[in-house]
Amino acid sequence: MTGIAVVGSLNEDLVVQVSEAPSAGETVLARGHQRGLGGKGANQAVAAARLGGRVHLTGCLGDDAGGIEFRRRLAAERIDTTGIRVREGSATGLAVIVVDRAGENRILVSAGSNSTLGPGDLSERVLATASVVLAQLEVPATAVLTAFRMASGLRILNAAPAAPVSAELLELVDVLVVNETELASITGRGIPDGPDGALALAGVVTGPNAVVVTLGGAGCVVRTAGESWHEPGHTVPVVDTTAAGDAFCGALAVRLCAGDDLRHAVRYATRVGAAVVTRRGAIDSLPTLTELDDPDEGWNA
Repeated sequence: MTGIAVVGSLNEDLVVQVSEAPSAGETVLARGHQRGLGGKGANQAVAAARLGGRVHLTGCLGDDAGGIEFRRRLAAERIDTTGIRVREGSATGLAVIVVDRAGENRILVSAGSNSTLGPGDLSERVLATASVVLAQLEVPATAVLTAFRMASGLRILNAAPAAPVSAELLELVDVLVVNETELASITGRGIPDGPDGALALAGVVTGPNAVVVTLGGAGCVVRTAGESWHEPGHTVPVVDTTAAGDAFCGALAVRLCAGDDLRHAVRYATRVGAAVVTRRGAIDSLPTLTELDDPDEGWNA
């Protein structure tokens, strides 16, 4: 078994920088904006590929200019794109990302062609032979459920964006990765308070062999049947947190695929996630192995 199979979303990104996010009924003048490519599936696939992973990506694009640019960019990242479907007459997904002066983000997603991904678009050959299958919740749950049923390797679910997750799907998950809001959504409880609260609430989740809760600058906590721990964060200048979670997931998949134990894989993923927030953008902020290890690049966390 070899490689990482990612099943997920592909979005065009419109990133807008503001001093403060607008309140209801308020108009705010932005400090700038950029267009780029993203989506949790694409971000995680590129993150893994740039860190040395062999990656296959399954997803859906529209037959528009965004879809054409996406295919060109992914091919340049050396990602296997044979699993990407193009939907005639459909628009490529769109994410509008508002980033405030503290680097925190608020994201609106229009699914577009992502909403059409179904079980019939999946390759059982690819999924059954992948060492790791990585999926998120920006595509229909039926596609994720089918992908995990086809998988023979390690199954990682990044249950984002926040949404209830069926017990049937959770039973198929080896490693669940969520933030505090997503954990609250899955458990039906309130948002946990700090690392101790997150560890306690992670214990409520049944099904996955391990639950990883990311805590932003505070790092993450991990709970398995046999142990639990807090992996501290890194102190870095925060510019844009948009791709931090996706970078974490891609890095985690790479190290678990390489045979690392969960503790070492989480430590590496935490470092990568911290490095990414020092740069702007989604895909554009993701480091290569060379950049990550070069102190002159400013990625070291």
